[in-house]
Amino acid sequence: MAIKKIKHEKKLVHEAVRVGTVYFEKRGAGKFDPDNHADLKIRAIYTLFVKDQLIQPLAKDQEDVIHMKHKLALWIERQLPADHPLKAD
Repeated sequence: MAIKKIKHEKKLVHEAVRVGTVYFEKRGAGKFDPDNHADLKIRAIYTLFVKDQLIQPLAKDQEDVIHMKHKLALWIERQLPADHPLKAD
């Protein structure tokens, strides 16, 4: 089954990684280097969010970066205020 794209998904993923990085580091889970690939950050943030029960885990057959990005985009969209420009209409 294909993932249903959400409006501004790429920008939402970027914001989720930004916020997730702050959470990751404040949580004491580690520190990302500036040259770390985005996929590494996404996997690490997703894994920590699942562990801390901030998001529901993906099904085993969907544990890939594409689905993780989508999951993080949905998560950050719910965190944004209603009038935020990245919020879906």
